[in-house]
Amino acid sequence: MVDREPYHEGEITVQERTGERRVAMHNGAMLRDALTPAERAFLANQRTVAVGTVDDRGRPWTSLWLGSPGFAASDDDRSVRVAHGLHRPSADDPLRTMLLRGRDVGMLAIELASRRRLRINGVITASGDDRVEVAVREAFPNCPKYIQRRELTTDGHATITDAPPRDGDVLDTERRSFVERVDTLFVASRHPTRGVDVSHRGGARGFVRVIDERTLRLPDYAGNGMFQTLGNFEVEPRAGVVMVDFERGRFLSLTGAVTVSYGAEDPEHPTGGTGRYWELGVDEWRDFAMPAGFGFRFVDSSPFNPPAFGVAP
Repeated sequence: MVDREPYHEGEITVQERTGERRVAMHNGAMLRDALTPAERAFLANQRTVAVGTVDDRGRPWTSLWLGSPGFAASDDDRSVRVAHGLHRPSADDPLRTMLLRGRDVGMLAIELASRRRLRINGVITASGDDRVEVAVREAFPNCPKYIQRRELTTDGHATITDAPPRDGDVLDTERRSFVERVDTLFVASRHPTRGVDVSHRGGARGFVRVIDERTLRLPDYAGNGMFQTLGNFEVEPRAGVVMVDFERGRFLSLTGAVTVSYGAEDPEHPTGGTGRYWELGVDEWRDFAMPAGFGFRFVDSSPFNPPAFGVAP
């Protein structure tokens, strides 16, 4: 258990607004400022870690890193290291120049095949050509809801991995098509003193809706009542999102401003009953390839996914 109030003012505001403050206080017991032995063992076996930080302008960005078991590990319960020798970063990954000493960072180690995940938030204590080291500020497990099961393989994928990256600030036809195919993404949010947090979002294909060339809308499904992401948005309404096209082996990383709405259920874009949505006003995006040699085999969709009505199959 962390030795302080487990939630900051933004999280408390959203918990009270949604009537889930009691649930949040119960679940707050899982928040710790150190990794347990079981969590350290889990982390050392993972090959997929979502990472988020902020750029020089304070904008959150997120990426998904792939590697060999052990590329992310903890030598003790209060630190994590990511060894670049075991992690194959894309040369076009926007985070490559952002992971600087003293900067806040969030990580989500996720095993898609088993739907297990572990969130780790902290600050970078060292950064170099061979590794990044992080002091743990907060760590906790998450439930398996809305995760589509996939197995990571090393037999490659269908993408042309040397296709050049693309950048932009409006969602063109190709990027709109990308968004409409997505069933898995990761979102980075930030609180000025609690740091960066990275969370998973998943749903049926089409759960992310393109509103216009600069705006995306996502439903906020029922979760654990803690509201780390929406709580951060309450204080600092900006997000970094990375969407994954597993079939084509591409990432779409976006950053922008966030607007959250409550009690606004759209029957053509269901929230599963929460009536909550958040919109991302796109400031900038980058479309780039997964590292060569990795692929994913689809197993099944989450049984918790609400339908995504109004979207062509």
